[in-house]
Amino acid sequence: MVGPLRTPAAPLALPVPPRPAPIPARRAEAPHRPLDAASAPAIAAAAKLVLRPLARVDKISLFEREVRERLSRAALDLIFAKAGVMSEGQRSLRQGREHFFGSTMLTIELPAVADAVRDVCDARAAQHLCALLATDTVAAARIKSIAAAEAERLCRARPRSIGAEIKVRARGTTVYVDVDVEAGF
Repeated sequence: MVGPLRTPAAPLALPVPPRPAPIPARRAEAPHRPLDAASAPAIAAAAKLVLRPLARVDKISLFEREVRERLSRAALDLIFAKAGVMSEGQRSLRQGREHFFGSTMLTIELPAVADAVRDVCDARAAQHLCALLATDTVAAARIKSIAAAEAERLCRARPRSIGAEIKVRARGTTVYVDVDVEAGF
């Protein structure tokens, strides 16, 4: 069982603005100025605009909240399933060991996924996707796994270690992902 919270010696005192004078009840309009249907909504709107005094804060929040935006897993699946993949490279000896040096380029055409997503697939969306792909660690891992699979396909052998450098850019509604790959055997 959790006991009661202890309060500090001096409570947190924030300035409290003075309370405004109460608004008197609205009287019926004078007989010479009848209340018409057009003025009733204006009166109701004016009554809602009355500001209330700020509440006194005795406690503060322990946590600060923020909104983050990231690519959904379903979106990543869709994007990489529709992406065009082109790879090149070759094996060579380096310091007596066999290495693979190559590159893989993913071409993501946003109009190709437009039917499956809610967002507008224009040049602005391509720039936004480019920025998110460049910073998302899950997307980077997926891109590296595609590049590793391409290196394995080109070499016809599974690499012992693999390194990849990813560059992302957008042109129009197309996003280009360039991956420079170095693999050791």
